[in-house]
Amino acid sequence: MTPPTRTEAPSGALRARDGLVALTCVLLGLGYGCAIWLRRGAEPAQQYLAGYLIELSLSADNVFVFALVFEQFRVDPLRRRRLLFWGLSGAIVFRSALLIAGVGAIGRFTWIIPVFGALVLAAGIRIATRRGRKAFDPTGNPAIRFFAGRVPATLAALAALEAADLVFALDSLPAVLAVTHDAAIAVASNLFAILGLRSLFFVVSGAMRTLRYLNAGLATVLSFVGVKMLAEPWVRIPTAASLAIITALLALSVGASLLPRREGRQ
Repeated sequence: MTPPTRTEAPSGALRARDGLVALTCVLLGLGYGCAIWLRRGAEPAQQYLAGYLIELSLSADNVFVFALVFEQFRVDPLRRRRLLFWGLSGAIVFRSALLIAGVGAIGRFTWIIPVFGALVLAAGIRIATRRGRKAFDPTGNPAIRFFAGRVPATLAALAALEAADLVFALDSLPAVLAVTHDAAIAVASNLFAILGLRSLFFVVSGAMRTLRYLNAGLATVLSFVGVKMLAEPWVRIPTAASLAIITALLALSVGASLLPRREGRQ
């Protein structure tokens, strides 16, 4: 019989490696923002950082959906890392294409900005009104269920991950376009936010459940961004102010979640 220590040691080593990779990706993302500041100035850098924070915070729901998909399709833990790699690679390509198309649409049809704003505001309201941390469940989609019965579980899980990312993209990408109309900045913010999500999943998939007020923070951020886009034809909020508001809202939601619960509410 194999001693349990032989399986526990690699698990601890992998968790430490994932933590290091996730931290490195966050530092790279912030470092890229500093590089933009030095090369292009404060305004483009602030646009990038605002988009990066929006994408990174909205990735929290992705973590829960990843866990749900793996559980529903009973994906072997040894295959989850490779599956996430391919799923996130597809997400980067797909989201980049959507962002470039969105920037092009805004450049040609300015009336589309309030439309995007309405979509983002609706997403914020939806997150605010759902109960607990219940997120989009791709495994309940009839097409996914039909697909799952005819292909290997790993391939069905990959299809479910891509379907989930499509739903999240419809919320997050218009929000990024609220803070920048520069295709290069929008794509970069999306790329760096997704880059470390694979490692971040294995590090925080359990700990994220303690962030009980994160939903409220995300809902407020999306609602603010949606209102900003709806009001853009008449009122322009400076990028620096938008970045400060988004940062403050996320910091407050995370900080409040980390406060100890009252004994009567445990």
